[in-house]
Amino acid sequence: MAKTKQNKKEKREKGSLLSRLATWFVGLKKEFKRIHFPSKKEMVKYSFATIIFIVFFALFFYAIDVLFALLQSLGR
Repeated sequence: MAKTKQNKKEKREKGSLLSRLATWFVGLKKEFKRIHFPSKKEMVKYSFATIIFIVFFALFFYAIDVLFALLQSLGR
């Protein structure tokens, strides 16, 4: 059984460029069928969550920057 799998693999690897390319496109088509695109409602929800995270982290890093600037000015 292992020999059969090995022989098939060797045949695929030794195939012409055209046959390997065709095999690649067949696999690509199968993968594209698995893609799930979000609905409009999901996109709005994900976009809103992303904007909230960006604002949160912007404020967080701004607060840290102000804190360090305050500590540095106290040290002088």
